Amino acid sequence: MATLQKIRNRGPLLVAVIGIALFAFVAGDAWKAIQPHQGRQDIGEVNGETVSAQDYQALVDEYTEVIKMTQGTTALNDDQLTQVKDQVWQSYINNKLIEAEAEKLGLKVSDAEIQDVIEQGVHPLLMQTPFRNPQTGAFDKDMLKKFLVEYANLGSTANQLPAQYVEYYQQMGTFWNFIEKTLKQSLLAEKYQSLIAKSLISNPVSAEDAFASRSQQTDVLVAAIPYSSVNDSTVTVSNDEIKALYNKKKEAYKQLMETRNIKYIDVLVTPSEEDRAEVLNEVTEYANQLATATDMANFIRTTGSVIPFTEVAINKAVYPSDIATRIDSVKIGEVYGPYYNQADDSYNAMKVMAKEAIADSIQFRQIQVYAETADKTKTLADSIYTALQGGAEFAKIAEIYGQTGESTWMTASNYEGATLDADNAKYIKALINGKKNELTNLELGQVNVILQVLDKKAVKDKYQIAVIKRPVEFSKETYNKAYNEFSQFVAQNTTLDKLVENAEESGYRLLERADFRNNEHYVGGVKSTREALKWIFEANEGEVSPLYECGENNHMMVVAVEKINPEGYRNINTVADMLRMEILRDKKAAKIMADMNGVSSIEQAKGLANAVNDTIKHITFGAPTYVGITRASEPVLGAVASKSEAGKVSAPIKGNAGVYVMQVINKENNAEEFNAKNEETALNSMATRFASSFINDLYERANVKDDRYLYF
Repeated sequence: MATLQKIRNRGPLLVAVIGIALFAFVAGDAWKAIQPHQGRQDIGEVNGETVSAQDYQALVDEYTEVIKMTQGTTALNDDQLTQVKDQVWQSYINNKLIEAEAEKLGLKVSDAEIQDVIEQGVHPLLMQTPFRNPQTGAFDKDMLKKFLVEYANLGSTANQLPAQYVEYYQQMGTFWNFIEKTLKQSLLAEKYQSLIAKSLISNPVSAEDAFASRSQQTDVLVAAIPYSSVNDSTVTVSNDEIKALYNKKKEAYKQLMETRNIKYIDVLVTPSEEDRAEVLNEVTEYANQLATATDMANFIRTTGSVIPFTEVAINKAVYPSDIATRIDSVKIGEVYGPYYNQADDSYNAMKVMAKEAIADSIQFRQIQVYAETADKTKTLADSIYTALQGGAEFAKIAEIYGQTGESTWMTASNYEGATLDADNAKYIKALINGKKNELTNLELGQVNVILQVLDKKAVKDKYQIAVIKRPVEFSKETYNKAYNEFSQFVAQNTTLDKLVENAEESGYRLLERADFRNNEHYVGGVKSTREALKWIFEANEGEVSPLYECGENNHMMVVAVEKINPEGYRNINTVADMLRMEILRDKKAAKIMADMNGVSSIEQAKGLANAVNDTIKHITFGAPTYVGITRASEPVLGAVASKSEAGKVSAPIKGNAGVYVMQVINKENNAEEFNAKNEETALNSMATRFASSFINDLYERANVKDDRYLYF
């Protein structure tokens, strides 16, 4: 069980590593093993192959179980489940894209390669498993092999082990299968990416150029005429010019999926003054009862407080900040409040029950004892406890019962802030109160645990506090009033034009969103808006939705579809303004450059109308140059400066924010020495990063369709 706890302790880091792995989780064999279901509902397509809702859900369920195990939780919240669904979908798509390309090229990952990676033990995924040497922290292949042997023999010994140990081995087996499949997919992706990266080879010439672009620094004088100095009204842009530029840049305006422009009203229901007064009255009454309450856990539960009572004293920083800042000013046994906290819009009261000096970290070891009946468990636990008190070796006794008895550290972060049931609180209290090397025979339900505290560190003041925290919530009457008013508004404004015309007058704010996609999960960032999302992608332009109740039962929404942007090239009208500004800038640049024609010195350039000037130091080719006088980043200046001779005045230079004339006044190299090997290594790393963008090209060619919103 200690190994499983190690997984849980490293859970967040492991999930992060898995999340950023290029093609994590979905192994081809696992996908092929899932048989088609009757009543198949397709949720997407990649390379002409459809994806069923049933198959997708099975993959989501499997990944969910892995995360629950690593994080030591029994369920994921809505946001976590949404993230899991997106990770599984992206992983599946990425794997399918890579599999297709790898098959064409004959790329494979053999079992021997997997075994070789395990033998080396340095892959990031392996480094996040519990199979690590406790002294060095390195992956230990022998620990893994030992577990795999035990797991393989589980079938013949399962009836001799407690159910919790059988479950443990099964969970660990599932976890390792997950790692192994992920490893195989990651290695295939790495092979393909490496193949692309190696095509972007480095060489001595490019290494020297890269070094020079970074090490050569130039100081310059610049004079500039900003584009903003030319009035827009003096420049004309024709529709034919916009069309010509659109055709030239058409590929930049290609979208891979249909989007929609929407307008919507989101009504957030808030508490009335009457609601606030009612909550304050209730908290005041509970505060009076807090002074004499005996069963504190049950009492706090009946108050509706969002902070449950814990039987264990904890660090004050774990409590909400409004509670933590008041703790030291309240005496033991004293009731403080009620008071209002604006940060979370709540009324509060608290009673400080105790203040104790408790170690923040406790080292301990344990033996879990379980037999067929409670009586047999107790008898066996007493026998083990007596043997240990008589001098028997802890590790040897643990080994007899299929456990390691190894020591582990528990930190306060493992339990502080968590909801503890009676057994958990009892277990933690035993560790907190246990003396060094003292043995404790702890009865927890149908299991006994023999505990021995080995060490304690970082003793801190901890507090046990009964907290009544009641956020102000709206009443049913308040919600019904808001619903009736909004419902009437929606019934009277059934067209987009009417919504636009009457929203503000009726006290509602009409919001808008362009290019809304069906894989965004939430409309306007409000939870539980899936029905509204489905309606948006079924509606026609100009249609207005019915009223949707959403959020956490505290939002109401109506949506209108303003425009449908189909898959493919965007309509020229949607990008015309952007194109017009680009043409306008180019025409202004041409006009300014004509005015600058013949300028032979910086002083002459400074004398032109609307000219500004500055001295810019340490320009390099390898980084964009920021120009303070035009407040713009100008990469072109670094390029021109690197090739210009000292003292020579440049021709007019077209930039992002204006036209520049430049004169180099100084050139020098920094103190760094050229190292060809280091430069080529850096260029190779850059090539690898560039190569990672290949997935976007594969995605576009695969005609990926994502219709998950219809079912999930």
